[in-house]
Amino acid sequence: MASTPQRGLSHSSTSELRADGSGTVPPPDDAFAARLRGFGPLGVLSIVGILAGNLVVAPLSAVLVLWWARRSHTPWREIGFVRPASWAIDLAVGICFGAALKLLMKAVVMPLLGADPVNAAYHHLVGNTAALPGMLYAVVIGAGFGEETVFRGYLFERLGKLFGGGTGAKVSTVLITTALFGLAHYPEQGIAGVQQATVVGLLFGAIFAVTGRIWMLVFVHAVFDVVAVAIIYWDLESAVAHLVFE
Repeated sequence: MASTPQRGLSHSSTSELRADGSGTVPPPDDAFAARLRGFGPLGVLSIVGILAGNLVVAPLSAVLVLWWARRSHTPWREIGFVRPASWAIDLAVGICFGAALKLLMKAVVMPLLGADPVNAAYHHLVGNTAALPGMLYAVVIGAGFGEETVFRGYLFERLGKLFGGGTGAKVSTVLITTALFGLAHYPEQGIAGVQQATVVGLLFGAIFAVTGRIWMLVFVHAVFDVVAVAIIYWDLESAVAHLVFE
């Protein structure tokens, strides 16, 4: 009689490992969680609420995504939160890639698109030391962590459930999330902000579609924006924008 429970325990442990890939036991499912994961009235309402969160305060949308994932019993890996093989490597790549990408965008891509060398929306940051703490919080937490959690992690999961996991579906997801990411930058940064966000969003979306991992993109995005703030703060926008083109 002792052998039967032992076999049952072994089978249960195997199921738990397959459930989330880590051997931990996921919480029992319930009707509310299933409706949150679905696309009925509650599922659609949750999508609208999450996307509208940043209209209240950033990064509320990202906080709501984390709540949604936990309450809907969605594994963290499905929104990209997979532990890196090496945090140090991901951080190093993020720093180098983010800084290089910002310089490339400012010196080459944006001039080719006809953008003004000076970003009028943030020109008040020039020499403005008092504004730096709030701005750095906004770009590291609000943009780096918050926007990647929403536009890559969450929306890729939701659209992936709708479209599937095929190549065409992933291309559609990248294009849709890129368009939304670009448009989200219009109210504050205008057309130039949309142009930059569209190029960057297309690149970030393609990387996420291939890797399914979000942490490196969080680091890249945060560093990209921190370098942008530094260029503005030290009044180097015109100089950087004319490095390649006069």
